[in-house]
Amino acid sequence: MSVRKRQERPDQEQLLAQSRPQQAGHDDDKHEASDLRGDWGNISILFFLYLLQGIPIGLAAAIPMLLQNRGASYKQQAEFSFAHWPFSMKLLWAPIVDSLYWNRFGRRKSWLIPTQYLIGIFMLVLSSHVNRWLGSSTEDGLHHIAPNVPILTGIFFALNFLAATQDIAVDGWALTMLKRCNVGHASTCNSVGQTAGYFLGYVAFMALESAEFCNSYLRSEPSSEGLVTLPGFLWFWGLVFLATTTLVAIFKRESLPSIDRGHDEHLELDIKQTYSLLFDIIKMKPILILTAILLTVKIGFSACDAVSSLKLIDAGVPKDKLALLVVPLVPLQIILPLVISKYTTGPRPMEVYLKAIPYRIVLTLVASAVVWITPSLIQNHHVPYYYYLMLLINYGLYQIALYSMFVAVMAFFARVSDPAVGGTYMTLLNTLSNLGGNWPTTVVLWMVDVLTWKRCSNATDNTCSDSIEQEACTDGGGKCDIEIDGYYIEIAVCLIYGVLWYQWGKHKIRYLQSLPQSAWRVVRRQRVHTS
Repeated sequence: MSVRKRQERPDQEQLLAQSRPQQAGHDDDKHEASDLRGDWGNISILFFLYLLQGIPIGLAAAIPMLLQNRGASYKQQAEFSFAHWPFSMKLLWAPIVDSLYWNRFGRRKSWLIPTQYLIGIFMLVLSSHVNRWLGSSTEDGLHHIAPNVPILTGIFFALNFLAATQDIAVDGWALTMLKRCNVGHASTCNSVGQTAGYFLGYVAFMALESAEFCNSYLRSEPSSEGLVTLPGFLWFWGLVFLATTTLVAIFKRESLPSIDRGHDEHLELDIKQTYSLLFDIIKMKPILILTAILLTVKIGFSACDAVSSLKLIDAGVPKDKLALLVVPLVPLQIILPLVISKYTTGPRPMEVYLKAIPYRIVLTLVASAVVWITPSLIQNHHVPYYYYLMLLINYGLYQIALYSMFVAVMAFFARVSDPAVGGTYMTLLNTLSNLGGNWPTTVVLWMVDVLTWKRCSNATDNTCSDSIEQEACTDGGGKCDIEIDGYYIEIAVCLIYGVLWYQWGKHKIRYLQSLPQSAWRVVRRQRVHTS
């Protein structure tokens, strides 16, 4: 079973850090032992900065759950899904962040400090209005205030845009904040810190916001509200952002790369040169084929990934319990990349990728079957424990297939990237990979309502096709019943597409694996001189 998950991006740096020492041009780092003396404070700062970055990402994952409980349509869910796009688009402005800065204040602090201040301010402002923008409904569901999805989308898009910009700055700062022999620990700070932030912003918030969860496990006397409200949560973290950013701005000095910390002088490109380099990479034939693969492969799984968890909420599964399913799988998500990486270190890592696709297609079918039987298993709002076990097993198996594809493609990226411009090359491929998951999610969410056929229970000529007909149905004492659910149409289309794509894609992927390393090297159009 697929539940909403954070962007796959954080672990990419970890895998890249594991892969890079095997590449040409990095042999000098291969035997360099880590020495954390003098860097523990810097590691703590990096961990906390990445944790802060995960908070708005987690909140953006929680909002669709809240919207679903407030009667949001799937078109509105599709509209809100645009809020997750900035991490898939950050390549567009990463060269600007790298090239423009106030040297006296610090290359990375020039972007980090104002970015985090803005995140804090956005959270404080959002805390005062978020309940009104989320909308509300009465217990009988007959009267409600519709959520203001455009404003929520704009606010959370801005938050994720700022978080992505903060990520660019922190990733760059990590390279000079830590000693050269300790730079590999930056990926651990990224993965663990952002995972912790996502956990706090999504899983912990959903649990503590739920009155049912708090009454069952954390209270002796029941209450109509959870221990935490969304406005209070936003207010608290807004203050944390402002306070900690002030401390970093005042007390943490940014140093330039220095020989005494093991940093070699390195060549830097200006904005024009970086964009020109990206254009040269994109024009290469192998990259064009890989782009087509990355932007189309996840269509076959998109209906399951994007809609299944929302359908479970519609069927009566509590949103907090659904979010908590992630908790027992955290150890699995940590161990899986390490286990799978043993099978992707050879010259053909994408064989693992290809083997995982059929399993993921089958598990998509299983997930839709679970959604189908869910209403019959939930009686009087009571969800049996064996049902959660079934969800957990299904989701765990799905994660194995997902991570097999993820680790394999990251290993392939690391193998083919030109070491001379590895950072830019990897960022481009990671961006394409993330974008290949985001655009199908938006499309399938948008199409669920379009493909769904409804009819009013007491007026056969009323198809509940718009809000006016839906309101007329409820005012007349009727109910809009689903005759054909667009979700299952999408599942069927995605399954057929997935099978056909596999027949096409496996030949293209094996062709790309057969190419020599020279086929992936970029031809530099300009010669860059050091001053």
